[in-house]
Amino acid sequence: MIRNILKKGIFAKTSRDILNSKVETIRNLLEDTDVIPTNYRGSVIFTKPVEQSATEGIAAALTDVCATKALSIKATPEETCITLDRSKCILCGRCRETAPDLIVIGNKFNPPVKSKPEMIVSSTAQAQLAQKSVEETRIELKTRLQRTLGRSLAVREVDSGSCNGCEVEVTALNNPYYDIERFGIYFVASPRHADVLLVTGPSSRNMEIALQRTYKATPEPKIVIAVGTCACSGGIFGDTYATTGGIDKVVPVDVYVSGCPPRPQALLSGLLLAVDKLPSKAQSRIDKEKK
Repeated sequence: MIRNILKKGIFAKTSRDILNSKVETIRNLLEDTDVIPTNYRGSVIFTKPVEQSATEGIAAALTDVCATKALSIKATPEETCITLDRSKCILCGRCRETAPDLIVIGNKFNPPVKSKPEMIVSSTAQAQLAQKSVEETRIELKTRLQRTLGRSLAVREVDSGSCNGCEVEVTALNNPYYDIERFGIYFVASPRHADVLLVTGPSSRNMEIALQRTYKATPEPKIVIAVGTCACSGGIFGDTYATTGGIDKVVPVDVYVSGCPPRPQALLSGLLLAVDKLPSKAQSRIDKEKK
């Protein structure tokens, strides 16, 4: 038994021996540090424009299979197209099964945005998703954080009724790979110490007052990030007797990070947008105090 273990290199002493032991989870631990699985569901992509004559039939079929009604038909005098609301999409893949020639599921995540209208894309004109590597995002985040605040960024995570899928991704930000604390970003226990509120879930009716109190307890300037499709629009929970249909119906939202759930890299990009908004929020507070 021990002889077999030694042959496999588990007790190897050098990094070369470890990398050649064929027990690592990726091909090269020193190079392949930003690998996204090809089957990861990150975004819905329209592969080509839809012919106007066929749009109505395709749209009707897609609308029927879409669980959250993220797909709809938009008719104007100039064109008729299918629109996708990324704030509602849970990436179930049923649209891909219905219209495989029109839709594919890409492994690149949807970029975080500052307003909901930016999350709506059409089948006639959809920009390719630009995605930075994790290391590029981390370096840029650290640089902007030092330039903007000159200190650490305190984050308070608030679960407003999620399924805990987003919490798993948020927790990953503190693992050895992402390790956001080395850039001066810390999760805090009290909203009174926070600069950013990272909110997950559709904001259930039972959490509505708690979320409002948490928001009021956070000192200005503060940034609210809606994490996941549920926080952006209600997601699969929708707007029902038990949920509010998105946290922006309860508190103001500055950054939307769609996905079900969003990758840790998407959360880093969302924090990057949040840091960019802090100076303008601080200036607004100063202007109000002068008045």
